[in-house]
Amino acid sequence: MKNFTSFADSGDYKALLQQALEIKAKPYGYQHIGRNKTVGLIFFNPSLRTRLSSLKAAYNLGTQAWVLNAGADSWTLEMADGAVMNGGPQEHIKDAIAVMSQYCDVLGVRTFPTLKERDEDYGEVVFTKILQYATVPVISLESATLHPLQSFADLITVAETKPKARVKVVLTWAPHVRALPQCVPNSFCDWFSEIDWVDFVITHPEGYELDPKFTKGARIEYDQHKALLGADYVQAKNWSSYLNYGQVLQNDPAWMLTPEHMARTHNARFLHCLPVRRNVEVSDAVLDAPGSLIVQQAGNRVFAMQAVLHELLRGQ
Repeated sequence: MKNFTSFADSGDYKALLQQALEIKAKPYGYQHIGRNKTVGLIFFNPSLRTRLSSLKAAYNLGTQAWVLNAGADSWTLEMADGAVMNGGPQEHIKDAIAVMSQYCDVLGVRTFPTLKERDEDYGEVVFTKILQYATVPVISLESATLHPLQSFADLITVAETKPKARVKVVLTWAPHVRALPQCVPNSFCDWFSEIDWVDFVITHPEGYELDPKFTKGARIEYDQHKALLGADYVQAKNWSSYLNYGQVLQNDPAWMLTPEHMARTHNARFLHCLPVRRNVEVSDAVLDAPGSLIVQQAGNRVFAMQAVLHELLRGQ
């Protein structure tokens, strides 16, 4: 593993998953891997779980860690190549990332889409520059299109709780008060479409189709009630339109997940990446039910990050 930005970087996902489960069983048992190493974390947008789980993972592995909020803790960064910097930004991304690479052994970076220009967001303009200028391995803490650590944590959660060898996993769109990016659902599809012991179904209103390169191999069902039948796991998440980029086409409250929806499943366990708009995306009755895995899922963010750090640092 050279970098970690998508499912493809996981290589043998079964081996990485097994490593994460072994680390979870013995979280302080691999500190020889991280001794005398430093993890750098750069955030271009707010974070709770990603920031704290990444720090905890680094400490569990015996590494030091620093955090920088780009533009708040640092100079404002210029992104454009060949820019004449006679305006607001004081430092070019080329220089900043090259220098930050001197101060760590692995660099974790969280960026975010604009939801304005699809080609720019899906071209991963900012993240591509960071990969270009970094001289150490880079971990995506979320990018304009993907959130692989979240999806890896989701996989860990399903793997350690699945009631049978093969399970049905449903990703359902949910209403929201804002236009949200496709990063989390894209990444969930990127991972779960590839898992050979999962029957994967995506359900959403028409117009909310995701980028086909991430949904290949999944069944897409526009009838939410039909999609939920027999599900073993249900992940709820809102996203704005990919085709009509960044737009909210409809916000039908009937898509909010309730106990009535869950009654159609096979006693499904519930997943959500958090934060969640209670009683907008999902009802309290689902979020607080015994079958809700949202806290366990968030806890597994630590072990997803720790397994990735283990792989990137052990060869150094």
